[in-house]
This record gives sequence, structure tokens and C-alpha cells, in this order.
Amino acid sequence: MAEDREGSQVSPDAPRWKHDGVRVIKGDRLDDNTAQTPGMHRQAAVNHARVGAQKIWAGTVSIQPNAKTGAHHHGDLESVIYVVKGRARMRWGERLEFTAEAEPGDFIFVPPFVPHQEINASADEPLECVVIRSDNEAVVVNIPGIAPVEAPEEVYWIDPIHQHP
Repeated sequence: MAEDREGSQVSPDAPRWKHDGVRVIKGDRLDDNTAQTPGMHRQAAVNHARVGAQKIWAGTVSIQPNAKTGAHHHGDLESVIYVVKGRARMRWGERLEFTAEAEPGDFIFVPPFVPHQEINASADEPLECVVIRSDNEAVVVNIPGIAPVEAPEEVYWIDPIHQHP
């Protein structure tokens, strides 16, 4: 063990933590050079290229009022979306036949390979979300040509503990 200036014991690995430890990614320094889907704007904060992440990707998504994204999925990645501002309407399924809404403070889980579409349900407020994915790169598979059903079925997620409101 080495000693610091005050004589305290310091691990020989300590200096590497200066540049390989905690990273703060400023909100105004996000990277637009990430996979995109029509109708939304993704920005990467955490990925392999930026910080050396091995198992996750994190960033932001914004969707303008009354806008919707194209249908897409994220391959074998799991995604978590946290709604920061606005109202998100999610559609999913082979023909986007299911729908659910989320508001600020809500989390949305998207399993691997699920075709989905994000919709800003507000006519006057942008939708802003934080997205986390289970790999270090953003996988986006845009699906052109899905003919959405006219009236999707509303779905409430219910687990053994929580009942429908």
C-alpha cells in the first residue's frame, strides 16, 4: 500500500479512479450521433464510446407536441423509459394494436423485439424522457409499413400485488 501526502494508506489502484471512476455527463453535452427514429430526437449520455459502458446505454428522447414516432424495436435489448415531462402514449404489437399512457414520474418497460411507437399525447407540451437500455450501444430497428389498427385496445399492467385503478 502506498501513502498519500497525509500519510494515509492508499490502494495502488487509486490513481486510476480519477479518470476511470465516476463520470458526470452534463445535460448540455449529450451526443446526437446515435440511432434515430422518425418523429423523435435521441441523444446519448452513456454508452461504450463515450464512457466505456459495458452493459448499458442511457440517454434522452424528446418528441414534439402532437407528434408520433415511426414503429420500431430495439432487437434483443430491454428498455426502460422514465417520463420527465409531458404525457407519453405507447402503442405496441404487430399492428400497434395495444396502448397505454404514462405521465411524469412513470416508468415504461419495453421487452426485446416488441414493435412499438411513442406518441406525445399533449397538443402543447413537448414529451421528454430518459431512456436506459440493456447494452452499451443503441440498437434501433425501424419498421416501415406497419398498418396500425384504427382503435387500439387500452392495456393496464396488473401484477399480483397491484390492482387496476
